[in-house]
Amino acid sequence: MGPKSLTLAQRLILLVALTVTMFPIFWIVMTALKPPTDWNAAPAVWLPSEPTLVNFATLFDPDAIKAYGLSGVSQPATPAILGSILASVSATALSIAIGLASAIGLSRYAKMTKWTPLMILSGRMFPPAAIAVPFVIMFSATRLIDTYAGLIAIYVAVTLPFSTWMLKSFVDDLPREIEQAAMLDGRSRLMAHVTVTIPLIKGGLFATTMFIFILNWSEFMFALVLSYSNISTIPVQLAKYVTATAGTLYGVQAALAVVAMIPLIVAGYAIQSHLARGMTFGAIKR
Repeated sequence: MGPKSLTLAQRLILLVALTVTMFPIFWIVMTALKPPTDWNAAPAVWLPSEPTLVNFATLFDPDAIKAYGLSGVSQPATPAILGSILASVSATALSIAIGLASAIGLSRYAKMTKWTPLMILSGRMFPPAAIAVPFVIMFSATRLIDTYAGLIAIYVAVTLPFSTWMLKSFVDDLPREIEQAAMLDGRSRLMAHVTVTIPLIKGGLFATTMFIFILNWSEFMFALVLSYSNISTIPVQLAKYVTATAGTLYGVQAALAVVAMIPLIVAGYAIQSHLARGMTFGAIKR
């Protein structure tokens, strides 16, 4: 259905849905450009009276906000941004690598039972708050508290069920005969999967990678309970922009939220063709 085939009512509904969806993003961007005098103005200031980049500057120079009479922030957001990049990229790469190997093994060589899906996805059936404390106890004993190694390990643990099961669905849709033909040509089992299976599911692989990255990039609970002084991530840093002297630094929070959205928007745009292919892969059953 193209735009020309939409009725007036459908266009109005689409416009309302688009407005509701985009309004939070609009408000965050506008707040990031507002001077502190507009943060809590009544009535609300929809567009900044004097657009400024001071909120973004405060992310890297905590004293920049002092020009408006505020006390500033305790630390820059640079460690949190770098920490999110390190933890999210590393955990996503490990989760996808392990999940891909598991998916191929389950799809091609394992004898599945009716309990297999439950066993794989059981790790995601508990809310993060319920399993955070046991992880803190285990990581305290192994000295992984407040380390990026510990944070990456827990990110991999909680996203691995998703990556395994999503990638398995893509491998299941490939006929085994394609890999068997590659082995008849002289390739080993491993090389058959590397040269045939993986290239044929690259759309699903990109889609799963994006999904897992979003989960890791936006995770808050585990990053909060496992970090003290040595590590930090963007979601945790956002919570720190509530100070006893200045209250909530809405503009600085919004600026960091804009920075947090940029990698997701860029990555989503870069793989949009693969993402569309990955989301529809397997829709046609043989």
